[in-house]
Parts: sequence; C-alpha cells; structure tokens
Amino acid sequence: MLHYRLLGPLEVDVDGTNRTPTAPKVRQVLALLLLSPDRVVSIESFIEEVWDAGPPASAVTTTQTYMYQLRKILHGVRREPVLLTRAPGYLLRMQNAQTDLDAFDRFAAQGRALFAANELERAAERLRQALALWRGPVAMPDVTRGPLLRAHLAALEERRIRVLHERIQVDLTLGRYADLVVELRRLAAERPLDEWLHCRLMAALHGLGRRGEALSAYQRARNVLQEQLGLDPSAELRRMQRLVLAGLPLDTASAPSLAS
Repeated sequence: MLHYRLLGPLEVDVDGTNRTPTAPKVRQVLALLLLSPDRVVSIESFIEEVWDAGPPASAVTTTQTYMYQLRKILHGVRREPVLLTRAPGYLLRMQNAQTDLDAFDRFAAQGRALFAANELERAAERLRQALALWRGPVAMPDVTRGPLLRAHLAALEERRIRVLHERIQVDLTLGRYADLVVELRRLAAERPLDEWLHCRLMAALHGLGRRGEALSAYQRARNVLQEQLGLDPSAELRRMQRLVLAGLPLDTASAPSLAS
C-alpha cells in the first residue's frame, strides 16, 4: 500500500516503510504529481515548475532522470507501476493509494452533509477530524515551490480555511461561545484582514453577554481595515455591530450563516 501525506511535511510510505525522497527537485516533481492525481502532467509543466523562466538545455533529460528516481522509490518490488509515461508527460496512478488530502476532503464533505441534515454535533466532529489531519499550518512546507505548486498550494490553503470557517460556524450555532472566543481572538490576530473572523468573534462575545468587548472587537477590525486598506467594514460586519448595539439575541435567524 502506498500512503502519501501532504498536509504537513511531505511523507511517502511504501508498504509500511518510509520512502520519502530526499532530493529537493525530486520532492518538487512528486508534489506536483500528487496535486494532479490520476491526471497527466506535461513535461513542459515540470520544467516550468522546477526552473520557471530559466530552464537549462538539459531540462527534458533531467526531468526524465527525476522520474526514474521516483519510480525506483515508488515501485520497489511492486508488480504494477504507479508512475506512468503518458503523452505529453507523466501520470501518477492513485489506485490502491491513500492520501491524507483525500481523507480531509471526505471528512469535510461528510461534515457539510451532516450540517445540512441538522446533525450539528456530528457535523462539528467530522469537520474537526478533517482539520486534525493537518500536521502544521501549511501543506508540504519542506518542498520547494515553483509557480505551479504555489498556485496549487494557495488553492489548498483556501480549502483548509473554508473548512475551518465551517467548523467555527457549526460551533457558533451550537452555542460554544467561550471556547470560540479564545480561538477567534488568536485567528483574528493572525489574519487581521479577515472580516469573517472578526464578525464571528463579535458573535461569540455577544453570545456570552460581553457586548462591550464585542463592540471593541468591531472597532479594532474597523481601524485595521481603514489603516491598511482604506476600506470601511463590510455590510455583514456592520450588521453584527447593529445587532450588538440593539441587544438582539444571537440566534440562527440573526447570526451569520454557514454560507457567508
């Protein structure tokens, strides 16, 4: 069995043995293949990723050498090859392989379905399971990033943030305000331009009856947006401020929604 771990340092497990490549460029081409599972990646794409605008004359031959090294790592004594030559490049077969990214997507989809079915406790648990698969704040931090990997990994980070938002929203719906305040203060400090987080911090504080702190959180968000971007708070953030000022209860009718 092949097991790939992408949601943290890159790891490759072949039949229970750690076979993670050590050569930086071999790791780089493997990462590109893993983020394009069961799809052909062209030779030109590998060259762009590894050398960007300045490939050497030997780029095609060198790329073929990287693939030879990967085949030795991944195939071992296995009968069926997994790294295939397919015009105009190479394809990594994922049949009989497992990745933590697949598990992340599966748990996230289950969490969304449970939320839609109003099974909130189970939805929160599934979303937590998805996020727990991340072994650090970014995927494959030990892999050199060229232009294609940067785009892939930026999209993957957006997927992680979406699931984090969904899990926070489920916990907010469940009334887990005290735990959320601690987490949201940290996240809002790490991502000061994320109005979604500021809005949920306000909601959690308001849910605890801490209206003054909720309004202070609004003012901090407003100051950051104006100082760094020259923007006013979003309509959703202003709506939350009005809800707090009016002392309206934080319920599913007035709280921010999961789709926001």
